[in-house]
Amino acid sequence: MSAQVVRHEDAAALATAVARALLERLVAVQADGREPQVVLTGGTIAREVHREVARLTPGSGVDWSRVVVWWGDERFVGPDDPERNAGQARADLLDRVPVDPAKVFAMASSADAASAEEGADAYAALLETHGTDAFDVVMLGLGPDAHVASLFPGHRALDVAGRPTVAVHDSPKPPPDRISLTFDALARARAVWLLVSGEGKADAVARTLATPRPQRHDVPAAWVGGTEETVLHLDRPAASRLP
Repeated sequence: MSAQVVRHEDAAALATAVARALLERLVAVQADGREPQVVLTGGTIAREVHREVARLTPGSGVDWSRVVVWWGDERFVGPDDPERNAGQARADLLDRVPVDPAKVFAMASSADAASAEEGADAYAALLETHGTDAFDVVMLGLGPDAHVASLFPGHRALDVAGRPTVAVHDSPKPPPDRISLTFDALARARAVWLLVSGEGKADAVARTLATPRPQRHDVPAAWVGGTEETVLHLDRPAASRLP
């Protein structure tokens, strides 16, 4: 992976820095006359980032009514399940800024679709109708096993091509059923930012940045990147196994 590594003292510093960078990027895209398209992620550090984005929004110059919001993956559970990435993002960010609800595209819950496959198809249709040629920023977490979104090592979803979404079953972490963007969809990003916090992710970080690049089925995170930039935002513990 050809990526920029940005090290932060701790998770709080990482969250503040990423939030500021995101707001600056949104302002820049809007200044170019476009509606920025952003892909959110889940996880502890993502929640900290989302809260910081909400806190720093006043005075930032971002017109949230002109921001299009997507997700990289979602747990295929009930709409009110506390583990849903969309619900967490709404509580931490989207309910605290003036977004246009018509431009917020959550993945299907088990109440919206009969199966994860049906939900993945529905999200592909939304991307076809409301997406653009490229996401402006895709934010991703990194699992201890080096998965990104819900693309887990050794899973068949890693090989899906020619479509933007995939149903994932037998996830190694609960819940077992999920919906995820595919590598094809993630490759449509101008910028990919991996947000990584904690010593438990340090080995995955080192493997992601290894040379030569590891196999996709071994280290999925090594196979994502933006067309213009790829940045790993790491706190000190997450970077502890790097030179």
